[in-house]
Amino acid sequence: MNLIVDAGNTYVKVAVFQEDKMLSHESFKKELFQKKILKILKEYAEINKMITSSVTKLSDDTKQFLANLEIEVHKLTHKTPVPFQNNYATPETLGVDRIALMVAAVVQYPKQNVLVIDAGTCITYDFKTHEEIYLGGGISPGIQLRYKTLNLLTANLPLLKPEMPENYIGNSTESAIHSGVTLGTITEIDGIIGRYKEQFEHLTVILTGGDANFLAKRLKNTIFANSKFLLQGLNNVLEYNRYND
Repeated sequence: MNLIVDAGNTYVKVAVFQEDKMLSHESFKKELFQKKILKILKEYAEINKMITSSVTKLSDDTKQFLANLEIEVHKLTHKTPVPFQNNYATPETLGVDRIALMVAAVVQYPKQNVLVIDAGTCITYDFKTHEEIYLGGGISPGIQLRYKTLNLLTANLPLLKPEMPENYIGNSTESAIHSGVTLGTITEIDGIIGRYKEQFEHLTVILTGGDANFLAKRLKNTIFANSKFLLQGLNNVLEYNRYND
């Protein structure tokens, strides 16, 4: 049984897997990390492996806590063996979340051209070919980041919560911001999907991340929305290394 840990800047997402079946998942604030992990390990005594993925550096206290656990703990890095050929020019700078998403793409959509779009703080685009070669992708600001940037870097624009405007032509400052941010993001994503489709046949598109549900029904292109894709990918990494040690 596997414990999957995805640590972000503020929140930690965890999941328990029995092979490829997700038994449970939850999200909590970073300061509750040790308490929550101990509770999960007590509840699922069969857990014997754990993998951690973090976009930020873990504190020394957290590292020591993990080292003291009586289970096998893996830390995902760019050196971790994965089931695809990594053609990224600077693999040491490739985010571990993007690595995990590509592993999920290889395992769940083998021998297919796959574009994974992770709509979170940033919107990341990651592509692997049907030959299981990772080529790279793109990074742009996420929806929340766009709203915050307009507020922080201008003198008079308000900070708004994401909302779909009734009309693409904004007739007030607020509706103009909503149009620019939400419709701009949707147009960007559809446009990028279109560019990939022009170059790669039979493209499968996966949409994941915190804003996946907000965006999924508004995109023109056919996509598969899966908010748990990253957690599944981390489990796929652990399972791949279990059988390839």
